[in-house]
Amino acid sequence: MDSSNNETTHEFPPFFKVYKDGRIERYLTPDRAATGGHHLAPTGLDPKTGVQSKDVVVLPDSGVSARIFIPKLINGPDHKLPLVVHYHGGGFCIGSPFVKTFHNFLVLLASEANVVIVSVDYRLAPEHPLPIPHEDSWAAMQWIAAHSNGQGPEPWLNEYVDFGRVFVAGESAGANIVHYVAVQAGVTGLVGPNIVGLVILHPFFGGKEPDKMISYIYPTSTWYDDPILYPEVDPNLSRLGAKRVLICVAEKDWLKDRAVLYSETLGKSGWNGSVGFFESQGEGHGFFLLNPSSDKVGPLMKVMVDFINQD
Repeated sequence: MDSSNNETTHEFPPFFKVYKDGRIERYLTPDRAATGGHHLAPTGLDPKTGVQSKDVVVLPDSGVSARIFIPKLINGPDHKLPLVVHYHGGGFCIGSPFVKTFHNFLVLLASEANVVIVSVDYRLAPEHPLPIPHEDSWAAMQWIAAHSNGQGPEPWLNEYVDFGRVFVAGESAGANIVHYVAVQAGVTGLVGPNIVGLVILHPFFGGKEPDKMISYIYPTSTWYDDPILYPEVDPNLSRLGAKRVLICVAEKDWLKDRAVLYSETLGKSGWNGSVGFFESQGEGHGFFLLNPSSDKVGPLMKVMVDFINQD
């Protein structure tokens, strides 16, 4: 065997590295072909919260799937619940709703907010370069929308969801996707779901200098002219398809300034909606996932729950 095949050509810790023979090894999340199972959370009933979950195939042609969560407080088909469509973080190249870190957080959100959640397992870069994760996510939203008349392929969505109260949520790279999906919904006039609000957690957007990893996983980007990375250059920003936005940041997050800029950009865009802002003191990027026992998780969860459940 050629030992040079074990040499790396690109390394982007803590996300992934690329070997000379083309193999890709992820640092934090196991490759799907060899998960070993120890990082994954099973579906079924969560005994602590009563939340149930199951996995569904969303886009058979591409293999995109999702995990659906329903809370314990289901009072029959006449009492339908808000829907949260969730897109996970992980630099567009790691993560999955099937991984314990995200699963446990979504179980908590479904329980605390008393909502149905669909968390989309979009295809990951670099095997699937940007904007494929965004395109998968938008296609998944269209699949979800097909249930708004009660005739979609997934019974849980037909039976339990109030499509008049839909929220889109995500953290980090997932928050970037949330923004993209909401713009697409506004531009196309998405039929069915009424997207009431967006929950933007510790969002990733482009910075002052090009990012080497993003350049690698998004080779077609025009950078400072790219609305996926820089919402301020998007001519469709004012058509964002939501009535209100909650932006959450962490005091010690290296991406905090970009979230503040995003908030200011929305305010200046001509978009006819309201922006809320919440900061977790003393914490860093994605702390609610990386350190779920932090005493700052409770206040953040309460802000999200209140945002979802306000009249």
